[in-house]
Amino acid sequence: MSTALNDLSRYPIVQAPMAGGASCPQLVGAVCEAGGLGFLAGGYKTAGGMYQEIKQVRGLTGQPFGVNLFMPQSGQPADPAAVEMYGHQLAGEATWYDTALGDADSGRDDAFDAKVAILLEDPVPVVSFTFGCPGRDTLQAFARAGTFTVVTVTSAEEAQAAQRAGADAVCAQGVEAGGHQGTHRDDPEAGDGTGLLTLVTQVREAVQLPIVATGGLMRGAQIAAVLAAGADAAQLGTAFLVTPESGAHPLHKRAMTQPLFARTELTRAFSGRPARGLVNRFMREHGPYAPAAYPEVHHLTAPLRKAAATAGDAQGMALWAGQGHRLARELPAGQLVEVLAAELDTALSALAQRNVT
Repeated sequence: MSTALNDLSRYPIVQAPMAGGASCPQLVGAVCEAGGLGFLAGGYKTAGGMYQEIKQVRGLTGQPFGVNLFMPQSGQPADPAAVEMYGHQLAGEATWYDTALGDADSGRDDAFDAKVAILLEDPVPVVSFTFGCPGRDTLQAFARAGTFTVVTVTSAEEAQAAQRAGADAVCAQGVEAGGHQGTHRDDPEAGDGTGLLTLVTQVREAVQLPIVATGGLMRGAQIAAVLAAGADAAQLGTAFLVTPESGAHPLHKRAMTQPLFARTELTRAFSGRPARGLVNRFMREHGPYAPAAYPEVHHLTAPLRKAAATAGDAQGMALWAGQGHRLARELPAGQLVEVLAAELDTALSALAQRNVT
């Protein structure tokens, strides 16, 4: 493992930053205290809200932790006509949940500059980026502040761009991952993506940076597999979503292992960007019609998702989940880290024994 990455935590286990509430300070603190690397999700929060959560984490642990930021959406906004048409498609949902649709034009930068300013003024050990790669100046500023930077990538080409820009590491996200695919450019013609083991191998051969592997990982033996493929650490999200410390909605947690929700799919229905979640009524009815329009669709559907959660209706919620969701274990977060570490040790020992014999 890279010395810089290895020094961040006792185990090569990273808790994924899950925007929307799951990655709360309590979860991050518990993971860090157990020897993993916990991550706060800065996405969808105000800059002030993010800073308050950072202060809470510092009160819970003295161990290194990370903060994830969503990159501003560059380029032209989505086609207004396509967004308006999708709004008409959702009119029945608004009536059903007795709420208005959100304002699709609520902003495209997720307060990125304000969050960067806070993180440079009062640095945290690690900052990661999703939906793109910051410019060299931004990454150099974090380096001067002593912050380790990680860029989420979904291809070898994106990893090379991150290396050229000066990132300290990349997080290779396979198509198995729950939540949003962290592609740098949302291309509707690009296909569904690459499986994790193939992606790790491609990235390992393309760049010299440390690699954090993520996507569908739920067991220590799987962590051993990605380490063998060339990763330096493994990032798990869905595995931590069902822990007591997770801030995910109780309906979301229960849905992970309910027979009613048997599979996951990539969909644009809730946000306008491809994201993997449990297939429910909302996804089935609206996924085929959702335009490639992030974050406009995210803003549009936000009141609907909130109203569905308030009504106790999991069929109208964004139930983000990776392909391994049925393997979720309802353990305390610290205990889960310890179990994963023990499973990893067993898998690595078995592999070493095979090599000897």
